Amino acid sequence: MLSLEDIHAARGPVEEVARRTPLDHSTTFSERTGAEIHLKLENTQRTGSFKIRGAANRIAQLCPTAADAGVVTASAGNHAQGVALAAERAGVDATVAMPEYAPVSKVDATRSYGARVVLDGIDYDAAQARAHEIEREEGRTYVHAFDDEAVMAGQGTLGLEVADQLPSVDTVVVPIGGGGLISGVATALTGELDDVRVVGVQAAGADSAARSLNKGRRTETTTVDTIADGIAVRAVGEQTFPVIEDRVDEIVTVDDEEIALALTLLLERSKTLVEGRERSRWRPSRRTRSTTTTEK
Repeated sequence: MLSLEDIHAARGPVEEVARRTPLDHSTTFSERTGAEIHLKLENTQRTGSFKIRGAANRIAQLCPTAADAGVVTASAGNHAQGVALAAERAGVDATVAMPEYAPVSKVDATRSYGARVVLDGIDYDAAQARAHEIEREEGRTYVHAFDDEAVMAGQGTLGLEVADQLPSVDTVVVPIGGGGLISGVATALTGELDDVRVVGVQAAGADSAARSLNKGRRTETTTVDTIADGIAVRAVGEQTFPVIEDRVDEIVTVDDEEIALALTLLLERSKTLVEGRERSRWRPSRRTRSTTTTEK
């Protein structure tokens, strides 16, 4: 299982590519919630997302033979850009399979970092299938978006930063898709700080992690239906779920109406434009006493 030592080891490779992001106090949301709210502004990260952290650590662990063969992944956007930039910095060739619906801006950004983009399939599953074909045909290493301990450790460096920036924090709220981010953050925070609570948030229309935690076993949803496309994952990861079960205190679900309201509030009051996955955290933060939320 992922360890605190894994995350500390990831800090060096991650810091070579990613930047340390601000942890900003929000007067507006503190007043609205009755808690002291801080925002971890990962939307200011290189590529605009925390995904660069996990990608950088995974690619840094490639042996010379694997690095020469290159990497491949599947993503609709943020992970694609993270892998592309991390690979470019490491001098590793990258191919990214993206579904045909992927935003043009994210396709262009991925290409701008030097990756070969293959548009294939009407959804993420089809793009992932194509990526695995390329993995087999070309001998590349597949870089999973979340279900990989090196990726989880890289994401966990965000938690180390929070512990450094606000050691008095008592609750941290983290969005969940496949579970890579919250697994890393929970491992870092529970290892570094005493009495910290880690609360996960999922879209009600893509709540595999919440269902799995309630049932005590990994559970896949048959469909996903949410505007928060960045966390629209049918199944929590095989490697991430045991960490979530062991180190996450609670998972709360929010519906699309609550997510849309949170987007509006963040834009109007904090002047911060975020994606659906980030908007999902605001409902539970209203229930906590002193909260840090991750903002990507």
